[in-house]
Amino acid sequence: MKVLITGTARGIGRAAALKYLNEGCDVVGIDRQPGTIDHPAYTHYVADVADAGTLPDIDPAPEIIFINAGVQNSGADIDVNLRGAINVTEKYAFQPRIRAVLFNASASARSGFEFPEYVASKAGVVGYMKNVAVRLAEYGAVANAVSPGGVLTESNRPVTDDPELWAQIMAATPLKKWLTEDELAEWIWFLTAVNRSASGVDVLVDNGELALNSTFVWPKN
Repeated sequence: MKVLITGTARGIGRAAALKYLNEGCDVVGIDRQPGTIDHPAYTHYVADVADAGTLPDIDPAPEIIFINAGVQNSGADIDVNLRGAINVTEKYAFQPRIRAVLFNASASARSGFEFPEYVASKAGVVGYMKNVAVRLAEYGAVANAVSPGGVLTESNRPVTDDPELWAQIMAATPLKKWLTEDELAEWIWFLTAVNRSASGVDVLVDNGELALNSTFVWPKN
């Protein structure tokens, strides 16, 4: 299969690219930064997803698209995270070879926590995903979002490297851990390469942080 991934220079996008490559796929990566993957089945393009005019033509078209490129609290969150997702999807997704489109959203899209423009951009991604799912159905293709909670990435080191902040986070996380990039890559693989029946779904993967923190209040006996 041919896979297109945005934001492959590091982090979740890079881990996902390596997963697909290990499964025997051909992978095309797009990032504003130079490529960091050396593999005969990997092709890298330097482009800005927020600028549709920089996106390359890809032939043959991808069968799987993972929309991952994103920024946080940058002043450009909506341009990159939401407009960039729309630019990439509209250019590459609606064609006969397509099997699956997956958007990297965020638990913040549900909770409303974190930075205002980041939350708005990710909530917009989830809404746009549902629109894409409706339009892709005629191709027999699925579109979904994965919404991670905490992930052990370089960009999250301001909290993972701070013992006091990390303790606060773990106190609110029922499973007492965060996702690794490799674990999230397994979810990405399943939702795109294995799944053929779930579409229009936002899959929350947050170690129970939203679902298992009870707000039930009742007097003690």
